[in-house]
Amino acid sequence: MSTRTIRIWDLPTRLFHWLLAASVVALVVTAKVGGNAMVWHFRLGYVVLALLAFRLVWGLVGGRWSRFASFVPTPGRLRRYLQGTSAEAESAGHSPLGALSVLALLGVLIAQVVSGLLSDDEIAFSGPLTRFVSGEWVGRATWFHADVGQYLVIGLVALHLLAIAYYTLVRRKTLVRPMLHGDKDLSTGVPASRDDALSRVAAALVLAACAALAWWVAGLGTV
Repeated sequence: MSTRTIRIWDLPTRLFHWLLAASVVALVVTAKVGGNAMVWHFRLGYVVLALLAFRLVWGLVGGRWSRFASFVPTPGRLRRYLQGTSAEAESAGHSPLGALSVLALLGVLIAQVVSGLLSDDEIAFSGPLTRFVSGEWVGRATWFHADVGQYLVIGLVALHLLAIAYYTLVRRKTLVRPMLHGDKDLSTGVPASRDDALSRVAAALVLAACAALAWWVAGLGTV
């Protein structure tokens, strides 16, 4: 069966993916090390805040297969996928199960970042938003961030890696390579994601605005 090489993941989405992966690993490591490493934990938290804000915007205006509208699974798509009757085009980007995993991970990371901004370890570090809420909410956020959220993140990342291994070893489909160069070989003709110079400049502007937002949030703790 003949195939066509189609651009699925635009460069901004690929860079987001790998920067987020590296940042999350570094966040877990710095949290476990503690001490002076917590300075970097906070800095990385603001990096992840900017990245997540970027992804939310890019999920609305980015390349076709990076948009939430293209991969948020409907009950019908999920049923067909589980039954093995879905068309290739329905999984050109994320498969329905993969989409659920991505959405869950984004949701947990957003909750973890927000709870971090509201946390206070009562020793040396407190989030920049703690002064805007009651001590009760600070306590709840601190508990979630330290005792719940981090383990949800670790669990979902582990599940993500297991899914990649399953697709690679069992289904003989690589998920890593397309996230490196952006292309997939598909037998079904589907529209390619836009990934030209103009869209990349637009992504850079969106990222700059999101970085400014994270910088502003960080500054709230020093006002």
